[in-house]
Amino acid sequence: MPAPQTPKANHYSRPVLGHVNLMVDTFIANASADELRAAVRGLLSSSSPAVASAFTDAARRRLTQTGVARKPACDALFAVRADGRGVGPTAELRDVLGRARMLYGVGLGFASLKLLAQPVRAAARLRWELGGEIEQVLAEIDADIGQALQSSREELDGGRAGNLNTARAALEELKSAIKESQLALEGWAGSYPFERAAASLEFWKL
Repeated sequence: MPAPQTPKANHYSRPVLGHVNLMVDTFIANASADELRAAVRGLLSSSSPAVASAFTDAARRRLTQTGVARKPACDALFAVRADGRGVGPTAELRDVLGRARMLYGVGLGFASLKLLAQPVRAAARLRWELGGEIEQVLAEIDADIGQALQSSREELDGGRAGNLNTARAALEELKSAIKESQLALEGWAGSYPFERAAASLEFWKL
């Protein structure tokens, strides 16, 4: 009687998920942010593309569960300086930009557009010193919008955008904020701070 054959491994089955090794978890719990960044960058740069893809998938799941995309109040992003000399960016603005960068960095571009629309809208209420800190911050936001739009295109092309109406609403919200700030700043600002963002948005429709 022939011996029973061992079933062949199913190469298409999902991997078994386990727990993080106790020692590794101890490192994660106690490492500084810089040490974790260095370890993650080293892992991703020395691993196959599949590892980077799995990492971004895990990051997207985490960010969609933690409310990172919540929108701030526009009036909390800039404030009069303590010395009374003009306005400056607040800690809330830095938090918003950090959250937006996390989102578009892992391919959640449309969610980041909704966040970035808020400082654009807030800028419509500002007057700032040309060449000063506010102008530099707004230039950062302009660059962020360019990155977020590229992330949104990749999200759309990759079939990860989900509900197109939601994606379209995020894009339209940013377009509306850009137009609002263009009208408000026309005639006094040395140069419009979101020029590149406005040009990128002009020809993109969903």
